[in-house]
Amino acid sequence: IYGTPGNDLGAFMKGANITVHGNVQDGCGNTMDHGQIVVYGRAGDLVGHSMRGGKIFIRDDAGYRVGIHMKEYIGKRPSIVIGGTAQDFLGEYMAGGVLVVLGLNMKDGEIRHNARFVGTGMHGGTMYIRGEVQHVGEEVAVTKPNEEDFKLLKGLVDEFCGYYGLDAEKILESKFNKLIPVSSRPYGNLYAY
Repeated sequence: IYGTPGNDLGAFMKGANITVHGNVQDGCGNTMDHGQIVVYGRAGDLVGHSMRGGKIFIRDDAGYRVGIHMKEYIGKRPSIVIGGTAQDFLGEYMAGGVLVVLGLNMKDGEIRHNARFVGTGMHGGTMYIRGEVQHVGEEVAVTKPNEEDFKLLKGLVDEFCGYYGLDAEKILESKFNKLIPVSSRPYGNLYAY
């Protein structure tokens, strides 16, 4: 696609591959089951809403509530990689999957994300954020990635960089924070398997 498609690009998508040479509007990947969306631009709000499989790669920034209600479903683990930054409520009510925010549009030495309420209501899944996060939800712990995390992260960053002609090794040399849920909410198991 050349240009800007409308809302809900790839909604309920089951296996297609979409490349957008431009920006995407709100709801990209809404309830996506599997497949891939690669965006050579930025994305609006609600990217990956209720996504339960597949991958979304966004070269630039994304809007509000990215990854809301993402979940893992019968062996599927959805992934979203954002090259720039994301806005408030990133990973809200996240129940599964992987969100990666690289902050590549931020100045070196000044990688501090200003998104507020990151992970509010999160009860599953994992976020990896390059740089510092200031405002996380009460349900979230910020930890250091371990060896297994770096294997997963390397695979996603390598794939991301392959699309956009970037240096994965240089990006992976940076400090990453791992955000995980600490909530014991009983309904969490209803959404993550």
